[in-house]
Amino acid sequence: METKPSGAGAASATGMPGLNRAQWRMILIASLGGSLEFYDFVVYGFFAHYIAASFFPATDQLVSMLLTFSVLAIGYIIRPLGGIVLSSLGDRIGRRPVFIASIVVVTLATICIGLLPDYSHWGIAAPIALITLRVLQGFCVGGEMPGAITYAVEAAPRRAGLAAGVIVCAINTGVMLATIVNLVVQSTLSPAEAADYGWRIAFLTGGLCGIVSYLLRRNLDESPEFKQMHGAVVKQPFRETLRHHRGAVVAGALSIAVMAGFNGVLYGHMPAYIVEALHYAPREAAIAQNAYLLVSSAGLLAAGWAGDYVPRRYLLRLSCVLLAALAWPFYTALVAHSVNVVLLFVLAALVFSLASGTWASVLADFFPVQVRFSGIALAYNVSVVIFSGFAPLLCAMFVRTTGSLAAPAWYVIGSALVTLVASLAMQAPARAAQPGAGLTHIG
Repeated sequence: METKPSGAGAASATGMPGLNRAQWRMILIASLGGSLEFYDFVVYGFFAHYIAASFFPATDQLVSMLLTFSVLAIGYIIRPLGGIVLSSLGDRIGRRPVFIASIVVVTLATICIGLLPDYSHWGIAAPIALITLRVLQGFCVGGEMPGAITYAVEAAPRRAGLAAGVIVCAINTGVMLATIVNLVVQSTLSPAEAADYGWRIAFLTGGLCGIVSYLLRRNLDESPEFKQMHGAVVKQPFRETLRHHRGAVVAGALSIAVMAGFNGVLYGHMPAYIVEALHYAPREAAIAQNAYLLVSSAGLLAAGWAGDYVPRRYLLRLSCVLLAALAWPFYTALVAHSVNVVLLFVLAALVFSLASGTWASVLADFFPVQVRFSGIALAYNVSVVIFSGFAPLLCAMFVRTTGSLAAPAWYVIGSALVTLVASLAMQAPARAAQPGAGLTHIG
């Protein structure tokens, strides 16, 4: 069947339309959920040692930390199920109602974690409740980022690279807010106060952001491309995706392994690792991470913009090559304190920007509108579970097994090589089947 992309990976450099005010509004509101998702993820990493002491007290601190990171991994394991359920609903009833429902549940769960009694008050019920809330968050978050990517590329199909870049940039906004909150907590509270209630303030701040996101999303319009289908939708989107787009799901999941692996290391393992294991001052680490976010935000937007003019997969490949070559020098310099930590993080941001600004639009290129939400959700969540969810746990185990503090570099290298190999087998994007193909009218 001849394909007709609704957002080509290499648009003509002439006559490229910009984003109008309505499109910007739709994309920015859609991006808010991703901000909250990564805010929660990074806050959990920042305060992991406090959470470990509160909910998993143990005589061996490493055992306590491993249990805490395992809870983080559990939240990721459930994500594919949430992605399947929510994306199937999104492909049948629309993107908007799924957006609103997911932000409500994630917000409530975040607030509950901030108010949850610890082990000394609830005993074994405390870690069980924490696990339950993280599972609930993971379930809803499984559809959040895929939904935002789907919505963005459908709101501005001819500028899909830039639109998807904005969605990813919002992740940096959430991470930056988390680092600022962490800096405020560490600067204004004593270590005892931070361990007692400072980490709770961070989660409650996330809950407040979720409330604001919900209020804005209530007025969000439905995706233009979804409305154009006029009720002609796939009756069982998940089954349709597995039946006719299995190859696209596998290729998509592998093509974004570098994003999942790098983010899992940077946001899940790095915050506690750089302070606890490498003995950088918390303030110094926070400055370096914020410098990374500022440079990365500008870089990924530039990469997303460029991805509307040149093949996105070329930018993704270049980032993978650079990451594979430079990960070990980065970690050895970080461990030895031989290079200014802010400079190291800025260089990492420049290298990874090429991947972080293009992975979302590359993934969207694999699927037609009728199963786009389902296809993106399945590929995204499989990749995140495999390469991101277990990254903090595996990096900690690498360090313990090898005795080398630079061992997490191998995880970054491996993730980059997986994407590089997958992208070399990637053909030019063929994203959209003809409208109506394989559809059932639901009226």
